Amino acid sequence: MKRILVTGGAGFIGSNFVRHMVTKYPDYTMINIDALTYAGNLENLKAIKNNSNYLFVKADIRDRVKMDEIFSGHDVDVVVNFAAESHVDRSIVEPEVFLTTNILGTQVLLDTAKKHWSVCPNDKYCREYKPGVKYLQISTDEVYGALGKTGMFVETMPLLPNSPYSAAKASADLIVRAYHETFGIPVNITRCSNNYGPFQFPEKLIPLMINNCLKEKDLPVYGDGMQVRDWLHVADHCTAIDIVLHTGVDGEIYNIGGNNEKTNIDIVKLIIQTLGKSETLIKYVRDRPGHDRRYAIDNTKITTQLGWVPAYTFKQGMKETIEWYLSQADWVENIVSGDYMEYYDKMYV
Repeated sequence: MKRILVTGGAGFIGSNFVRHMVTKYPDYTMINIDALTYAGNLENLKAIKNNSNYLFVKADIRDRVKMDEIFSGHDVDVVVNFAAESHVDRSIVEPEVFLTTNILGTQVLLDTAKKHWSVCPNDKYCREYKPGVKYLQISTDEVYGALGKTGMFVETMPLLPNSPYSAAKASADLIVRAYHETFGIPVNITRCSNNYGPFQFPEKLIPLMINNCLKEKDLPVYGDGMQVRDWLHVADHCTAIDIVLHTGVDGEIYNIGGNNEKTNIDIVKLIIQTLGKSETLIKYVRDRPGHDRRYAIDNTKITTQLGWVPAYTFKQGMKETIEWYLSQADWVENIVSGDYMEYYDKMYV
């Protein structure tokens, strides 16, 4: 039986992954740790909170003593690291927290895994680990920087991050790679395109626009709104991570994309049309510093080598996502209050 430690498992993607794994693999033990900062929400996990193969622990990945305690107490043999500060706008305002969580937190996890998994932890030349262990780093396509009008991100491209957030994620990727090369820790890194779907924190584009549309509030669009992103449904992302976890080749990096390139303004107009609102709600605001113009993922490696393919069309995924937010007004209202609204006003108003 695998004992999988999921970090950041109360966030958007992490909670979707935890629910996927708890349901699909009842013989696995899923230990979910989350610091429960603004984006961590245990309501995302209400459906499984009483499952016998699920445990939640409030903890910060930067806390070495706590991480050691969790590894010792639960005999962890797999780590899936979602824990990260992830909103680009926030990284421009408060870069330090992004650097400490995303970089130093990753190092703490790697050090703890190395200590508990190595068959000879006191020998710096030892590269032998317990059977079946793996460290999986969940990263982002933003580490590659920006594309021109053509081309796609492939795994062998140099990392050219343009924001404090993406620089922190790129740094974490390099640390994971270095621990594999230097110490031999079994690792994989996945880099995904923009996710969407249920339980996404409402500062992100799609839930923000849905929520504002429903309230007849301004829809803030950066610059001209022509930034291009490749959209990936979170359920497809979870199945891809599942496959990499079980069949990914040691040391390899896998891009995960949904094959859905859309401009931000097209996304906004689709939501407006679906909800029967007026485009007069659109309010163009000053573009953020260092805003990447275009992302696009080449997912050939994971589709040809591991057999993963996205199941969702963008049309189907957006329809279900909008319907989910329409049916979850209480969940949204519990979030868009207090600190979040202060942040929203500072960013857009």
